[in-house]
Amino acid sequence: MSPARKNDFVMCDESNCAPIREILDRVGDKWSLYIIAVLHAGPLRFNEIKREVDGISQRMLTLTLRSLERDGLLTRTVAASTPLRVTYELTPVGHSLRAPIVGLITWAIDNRGRMEKARANFDRAFARKAAIPARKAA
Repeated sequence: MSPARKNDFVMCDESNCAPIREILDRVGDKWSLYIIAVLHAGPLRFNEIKREVDGISQRMLTLTLRSLERDGLLTRTVAASTPLRVTYELTPVGHSLRAPIVGLITWAIDNRGRMEKARANFDRAFARKAAIPARKAA
């Protein structure tokens, strides 16, 4: 891949594309975004997060929390009490994702209608093409 150019989306070269892709995969993951969004208001316990993130399994929540902690986006704190009290909280790096996430959500809201219209047009055109029988070779 060529180096970054001004006003171009190509922002990586051979030395940094893999790490950038890995980070984008992490923050672009469906569950990571939900968890980051719910933790933005403050620390929560595991079951509180599970209740807030509709549809996530216990295993997927555990794996995602571990990955977010490993990437430095949240911290896991164990309080010495009976029973143990474990809370999860965004780090400053995790909190810094709020603006890009809100921007992406705003973009999705603003463009949802256009995308739905484009999909419908594409599907109609594709259906017409599929309905035309293939010509036999002479």
